[in-house]
Order: sequence, then C-alpha cells, then structure tokens
Amino acid sequence: MRIVVALGGNALLRRGEPMTADNQRANVRTAARALAPIAREHELVITHGNGPQVGLLALQGAAGKPDEAYPLDVLGAQTEGGIGYMIEQELGNLLPVEVPDVCTNAVGQWLADIGT
Repeated sequence: MRIVVALGGNALLRRGEPMTADNQRANVRTAARALAPIAREHELVITHGNGPQVGLLALQGAAGKPDEAYPLDVLGAQTEGGIGYMIEQELGNLLPVEVPDVCTNAVGQWLADIGT
C-alpha cells in the first residue's frame, strides 16, 4: 500500500527551539523512528514543509548586502533539498538494506490551480 505522510516545517524546527541543524536533525530522527516501521511494510511517500527554514535563510541573507541576498524561490529549493537529505539519511539509517529503493529525494516546482 502507498502511504503519504506530510511533515510540517514547524515539526522539524519547533517554535521556541534554537534554529540549528542539530535540532532539525534530532527532530527528523524522531520522525524517522516513527516512520521506519511503516516504510518496512509499505511504499512510503514523505512530503514536508519548510517555512521556518526559508525564513531563517532569508533573515541571514537580509543581514548582509541586500543585492547579494538570494530570492525566496531559491531559498525554498535549498531548504527542500536539505530537509529531504536529512530525511533520507535518518530513515535510511533505520531501514535494512534489503528494503528496495529505500530513499529518494526530489526537489521540484509545482503549479497549483487555485481556480478549481
């Protein structure tokens, strides 16, 4: 069975928690522990938010020269890839190598039609 799970960006970097890579990895590890049993038995698709992570990078960029800051779409892609990488690592560490195609990370652009 295919199961889709969405992890919110605030679940990966919690409000009030220092916004560090170590904290994010620890939160991803917690999620991976909960999801690994599902992935052993089913096709698991994980999607995730990235609001706090984009905000952090935007604030870091704003602290420098304005003309050197990256645009939000690029910051979104950077954080999508980084979060996906962490999920891939942590879930992959918990699953046996016999589980085929354990983890794949994809960054993409999506168009939503809000008129329907």
